[in-house]
Amino acid sequence: MQATYILDLIYFIAALTFVVGLKMLSHPDSARKGNQLAAVGMGIAVLGTLLLHKSALYMHGDARTLKLILIYTALAIGGWAGWASAYRVKMTSMPQMVSLFNGLGGGCAALLAIAELKSLYVEHHPTTSGLILVLFTMFFGAVSLTGSLLAYAKLEDLVKDSSIVLPRHTIVNLCLLAIILGMIGYIVFGAGQSGLMWGLVLFAIALVYGFSFVAPIGGADMPVVISVLNSCTGLTAAAAGIIYDNLIMLVGGILVGASGSILTVLMCKAMNRSLSNVLIGSFGGGGTASTKTAGDQTVKEVSVTDAAVLLNYSKSVVIVPGYGLAVAQAQKICKELDDLLDSNGVEVRYAIHPVAGRMPGHMNVLLAEADVPYTKLYDLEEANDHIKKADVAIIIGANDVVNPAALDDPSSPIYGMPVLEVWEAQNVIVMKRSMKSGYAGIENDLFFHARTKMLFGDAKDTLQKLVSEVKAL
Repeated sequence: MQATYILDLIYFIAALTFVVGLKMLSHPDSARKGNQLAAVGMGIAVLGTLLLHKSALYMHGDARTLKLILIYTALAIGGWAGWASAYRVKMTSMPQMVSLFNGLGGGCAALLAIAELKSLYVEHHPTTSGLILVLFTMFFGAVSLTGSLLAYAKLEDLVKDSSIVLPRHTIVNLCLLAIILGMIGYIVFGAGQSGLMWGLVLFAIALVYGFSFVAPIGGADMPVVISVLNSCTGLTAAAAGIIYDNLIMLVGGILVGASGSILTVLMCKAMNRSLSNVLIGSFGGGGTASTKTAGDQTVKEVSVTDAAVLLNYSKSVVIVPGYGLAVAQAQKICKELDDLLDSNGVEVRYAIHPVAGRMPGHMNVLLAEADVPYTKLYDLEEANDHIKKADVAIIIGANDVVNPAALDDPSSPIYGMPVLEVWEAQNVIVMKRSMKSGYAGIENDLFFHARTKMLFGDAKDTLQKLVSEVKAL
């Protein structure tokens, strides 16, 4: 009994580290420590469970030895794989890693639900409430698993939307969802002892649904999809905590599910779209090019020297970072340019769009890595106010979040999405490798705007040249 009380205390301490760590994640200056604190709390909870949980205390003999060997072997393999992956991952591949780890978490909860479903039918007659809880845990876990794996494949450019989207794919998804809900009702109220077999069939269909659910969702919506799937994983973990009467699983799952849900709502609000529109629509994947033809438009280029002069003799500069900055790993060179301009009396700010990059907060993390002060980062509304007063807006690798079509082209798939109105600045410099479209797959009219000048080249190389030119002035 004393061991149970000690374990409850350990769970309480771990839960506190989760809450405090999550709070610390809200600010870049404390995010690293918050992540470390939560990791320590999880480690304490895992060790406490292994040593003090009643199922561990009551095991004896060869069965106990075998189970402990399997548990510690799994911990060693999983711990090494997780550490090695996180250590080696590039910042540009962080969204893929988040999707992969998230999917594995959902898959783990789904497997626990299958084990519990088997236990319900083998050991005693299952209750209605118990069955409903287990089946929905299995469903959300399966969706999180295959959905996250497909999101990973899309982000890694292993899968193209056109190769997996069926005609009327939304209707296909709705039919699959109706079948799953119907099967849950049948298993709970009419399947009897054959419920275990039907439960496994349900799991297989849910895996297909998870894949099909993410299939039609295009690239520019991936940050929202990752957030939704993360929330689903949190819900499955919380449900598994109820099933196994485990406090730390319940608390951790609730925190992940709630934070993921809140983030999803905030991102949808930032995109001026409802969640159903994001999930049912195909924004970011099926867009068409601008209705204008290339012959009607003129692109103006600027040299590195002219760009350096323009930046150096400005009073106010707004930098708009995007995925291209992350790909080039140019954030530290960008910070060096920032410092040079600041020393010359130029006021430098950063405009951060809520869905810039490939995952929520991607740009914030990127700039924090380069020690850019958080006070220089401005969200959408404040950034647009500063852009109107700026002498130069310099876009480094961003595309869809600065596309005027979102405001003035009703035929565009991104129409209605709030964007950074960089064209309101006195001068606009767009740094890109080429004229290639962004993740949404549509042409950007900003490139042809009267105030825009294109500076082609790799972001890191071009920024380094800009730094050299500014130093020489």
